[in-house]
Amino acid sequence: MKRIYVLIIIGICATAVFCIAPFVGMETISFENILYHGSDTIKADIFWKIRIPRVLMAFLSGAALALSGMTFQALFRNPLATPFTLGVSSGAAFGATIYVKSGLIISLFGISGQSVSAFIGALLAITMVYGLTCARRGFSTATMLLAGVAVSFFFSSFILFIQYMSDFTNSFRILRWLMGGLETVGFGSVLTLLPFMMIGSSIVLFFNRELNLMSVGEDIAKSRGVNVKSIKTILFFATSLMVGGVVSQCGPIGFVGMMSPHICRLLIGYDHHYLTPATLLFGGLFLTLCDIFSRILIAPAEIPVGVITALLGGPFFLWLLISGSSEHSSM
Repeated sequence: MKRIYVLIIIGICATAVFCIAPFVGMETISFENILYHGSDTIKADIFWKIRIPRVLMAFLSGAALALSGMTFQALFRNPLATPFTLGVSSGAAFGATIYVKSGLIISLFGISGQSVSAFIGALLAITMVYGLTCARRGFSTATMLLAGVAVSFFFSSFILFIQYMSDFTNSFRILRWLMGGLETVGFGSVLTLLPFMMIGSSIVLFFNRELNLMSVGEDIAKSRGVNVKSIKTILFFATSLMVGGVVSQCGPIGFVGMMSPHICRLLIGYDHHYLTPATLLFGGLFLTLCDIFSRILIAPAEIPVGVITALLGGPFFLWLLISGSSEHSSM
């Protein structure tokens, strides 16, 4: 019952932040201002066309990144395994950058080419990290992290090369995009991200039992009838789908996938039947709060939300590393 109560509290907090966030910003908007009446409709336009889509984007992106981090941590049995540290975000960013630089305008089943390219880049990155980690005997944390760092630098170097070869305007756009941001006007970006989030999260939620067993150990999972190779392939696909969708719309936003699952484990335990929905809600709550701070700290200017998460995530990463948490199983 304690886990259910904690899950309910997280849900209430997430709902409260989600409802309050659109009213908070450089200029606070009251409830009366959101109604279209009279001659002054500027605040109503800001609320419905900018702030509501932005809050939705923040919540969906945070939930997707947190779920991806939780999945990686269960599969690799290490709390330091996240889309950012494993180079998946860099792979997705590289795919999206290649698409933008090519100048092509294509879509696949109504999904933008940039989103598809980011997904392919993310899938390529996690495949490379997993392959490099398994290439050596055993499955050590050090090898996994080093492989992630190597893959991240590999893709980042190509992104820098593309940025260097671009003109001043595109170079600045790439630099600003790499900082991670939730700026959007209208619901186009939200609707683009939504299918990536829905499909990926549904797959992760479906495999809660398998995540519980695999976070204990692959041998135990096999003894309980889990097809480890197939499950890993499916979950790699799901996480790459979510990370690719987020990066294509917002740029790489780091450390959400590290902090949210770890905090939720401290609050609710290690059972993924409870941990998965808690992580989904907390991830959305966390990134929405970060976005609020990014909008008000140096108003009227804004800080890219990726800078805020990095400022919080850097010390958190060091704490995990020093405390020795990375050497323990996530179960």
